[in-house]
Amino acid sequence: MRLGIPLIGGHVAQFSIGLTDTVMLGWYSVEALASVVLGGTFFFVIFLFGSGFAIAVMPLVAEADASGDEVTLRRVTRMGLWLSVLFGMAFLPLFIWSGGILEALGQDPEVAQLAQMYLRIAGLGLLPALLVMVLKSYLAALERTRVVFWVTVAAVPANALVNYLLIFGNWGFPELGVEGAAIASLVTQAVSLAGVVVYCALTMSQHDLFRRVWRPDWEAFGRVFRLGVPIGLTNLSEVGLFAASSLMMGWLGTVQLAAHGIALQLASLAFMVHLGLSSAATVRVGNAMGRKDAEHMARGARVAVGASLITSLVTVTLFLTIPEFLLSLFLDPNEPQREAILAAGVVLLYVAALFQVMDGMQVMALGLLRGVQDTRGPMIIAAISYWVIGVPSGYALGFALSLGGVGVWSGLVIGLTFASALLMWRFWGPCLRRLRQRFA
Repeated sequence: MRLGIPLIGGHVAQFSIGLTDTVMLGWYSVEALASVVLGGTFFFVIFLFGSGFAIAVMPLVAEADASGDEVTLRRVTRMGLWLSVLFGMAFLPLFIWSGGILEALGQDPEVAQLAQMYLRIAGLGLLPALLVMVLKSYLAALERTRVVFWVTVAAVPANALVNYLLIFGNWGFPELGVEGAAIASLVTQAVSLAGVVVYCALTMSQHDLFRRVWRPDWEAFGRVFRLGVPIGLTNLSEVGLFAASSLMMGWLGTVQLAAHGIALQLASLAFMVHLGLSSAATVRVGNAMGRKDAEHMARGARVAVGASLITSLVTVTLFLTIPEFLLSLFLDPNEPQREAILAAGVVLLYVAALFQVMDGMQVMALGLLRGVQDTRGPMIIAAISYWVIGVPSGYALGFALSLGGVGVWSGLVIGLTFASALLMWRFWGPCLRRLRQRFA
């Protein structure tokens, strides 16, 4: 818990940046909210795909630290930074042409153009966001989790303040609406990167992390690449499931898309707790790998999974008992479509309660498997669970059977259920058995 709680706080704080955008734009207008739901989903899909290299740094650094190999620790972190920069530069053009892409995917042209306006500015934050992710993984693997928390927490009020000034035009600033939210996100990412770079340079000087950082290290580059690509593709499969649900909700109309965006923000907030526990599990399992201690690995895994289950029970209780209160936090009391959005959102939160346990279990299993550097099998499981089972189920239930938003979200439940079952089996079955034999 000492390792996990600051990571949970860091993930929640990072998520709060996007949450602030959603809340404030929900107060601004439903059209602005819908556009940032689309734009934010677009950005998040690409960010999570690229963050595979950053996540790969965590188990590699944890294993190297446990075995006392500071040279490998430095090498893999540097090449994680390299790969993140290369990825960011390759994908930046997608943000420029995002409006046409969203329209081609069946979105309302007005909402798609607003989303493009947001992404042409916010998309520039992809590079600093990915670099911050690499350095956070490096620090988390070294159990410097408190600084990960505080750097991220400091960014939240800064983002809220710039949002307040630029979305609504307060204190004499121009009223920029969606563009104001994008500028706030970009400024926040840049400030976060500066903070974490300064910390690493000053307090982790023994690793010489940034000295000759421009020099390639192809062996370490290959290690991070081989581990990171399957992680990125696994992330892409999962976030793609939710992105596909956003697109399908967009086909149902602006009110449904806005309700979906709010409900998804609430479900994602709960997910951040599981994600923090998953990161802690990755570090603990990576440490155990470095020490060749399978029994410690199994004990840590049991504790992490138990903490995730307790979190899920709390979330389910909140979603079933106070859904209207939670949803109303995102909407202006004078919004004309408020009641319609609340009615649609309540039903979606009831469905979200169904997949809380499964969502937690699949991300916990992924964290455990990444700790033992098993990424290719989970990539295949995720692709099948989300894209062969989840997305088609959501489309069939939502449109072929005319269940609308409930049907689309039921597809999420089905996909996550398959993924959690198969990934948990993989860790507790063949992976743990193989490691016990190897370490015996």
